[in-house]
Amino acid sequence: MAGFVAGAPVSAAVAQIDPSPFGEHRRALSLAEMQTAFDFEPVFRGNVSLPVYDYTAHGDGSEFNVQRNRQAFDWVDIAPARNAIPEAQVDLSSELFGVRMKFPILIAPTAAMVPLHPEGEIGMFKAATAAWNTLMILSTNTSTPVAKVAPSAPGGTLWAQFYPQQNLAATQQWMDTYQNAGCNGIIVTVDQQAAYYERSLQNRNLGGRVRTAGLGQGARGAAATLTGAARYRVNPGRLWYTWQYIDAVRKMVKGPLLLKGIQDPEDARLAIAHGADAIIVSNHGGRSMDYGPSTLEIMPEIAAAVNGRIPILFDSGIRRGADIFKALALGADGVCLGRAARWGLGAFGPAGAQRLIEILQRELVQVAAAAGCAKLTDINKTRVKINFA
Repeated sequence: MAGFVAGAPVSAAVAQIDPSPFGEHRRALSLAEMQTAFDFEPVFRGNVSLPVYDYTAHGDGSEFNVQRNRQAFDWVDIAPARNAIPEAQVDLSSELFGVRMKFPILIAPTAAMVPLHPEGEIGMFKAATAAWNTLMILSTNTSTPVAKVAPSAPGGTLWAQFYPQQNLAATQQWMDTYQNAGCNGIIVTVDQQAAYYERSLQNRNLGGRVRTAGLGQGARGAAATLTGAARYRVNPGRLWYTWQYIDAVRKMVKGPLLLKGIQDPEDARLAIAHGADAIIVSNHGGRSMDYGPSTLEIMPEIAAAVNGRIPILFDSGIRRGADIFKALALGADGVCLGRAARWGLGAFGPAGAQRLIEILQRELVQVAAAAGCAKLTDINKTRVKINFA
């Protein structure tokens, strides 16, 4: 019976979303044995505490969107190439606001990396820089001050992410801190709507461990004494965002301003109208609002709305080079790695993060070669077939 169930189509589909090693395997793989991004996840899980793991893994509510982000990649086929090319002929380099990128891959902003590994954000920045100068975006909720992270990887490029604050004076201080540290790209996140997560609520008895782990508010709040609207998982720091606020931030930012969390074509148009230099199509890895579409599903409409006027970056659910290829084909100019990069850092430190990034870079080259794409502009919607329901 167990063999029958394991071989059933439903079981196979679930395994494809998030494959795990067989239960009878007991030996942990070494760094040199890592072959896919998924190899890092069980090592990461074994290295960190449950609250730290859950903070990385969780999505909003039922976590439907976390699963849908992954499932959507199965709904896009890569068209068979009539003329595959040698990998040596593939050059996927590009430029983003003066930053030369060997591959269209960035490190997404994710909070509190020191609980993953003692080197934390500094280790991740060094890993990204070593992996063909991959651009890294530092989270507002960093566990290492930006002034320490920025100079830690000479030659690397560090941008910074920011959550809107109604106090414009406080906003200006954040902008000054980032830009004085050398972060010339500022990412304003507008997609984070949920305040607490059911995984955190399940871990009420672990509240002390979560607080000492240095994680974000969503993880800490469930264990705290809640009052007012917070008793109903409503965070007053969210859902007030206005375009007028973006206008004000635009005046504070000297370099590129990106808006992260665009999920609607009209918002993409408005982002351009209000001075955004680029957008990031994202549902915060399924942490934004449960039961919405995956980011891959909304990419074609948003790409059509933008119509090449500004760059579009993509995140939420990337685990394979084929995933990156599909996002690029549907209109993204680059993709951001969130959870997967954290798996690498938590599993093997900076060396693990670097290897994970390089694995995805190599997988992307392999897919592009098989699809007959010699350069980034060759990866377009003619190379895929969409099967969205």
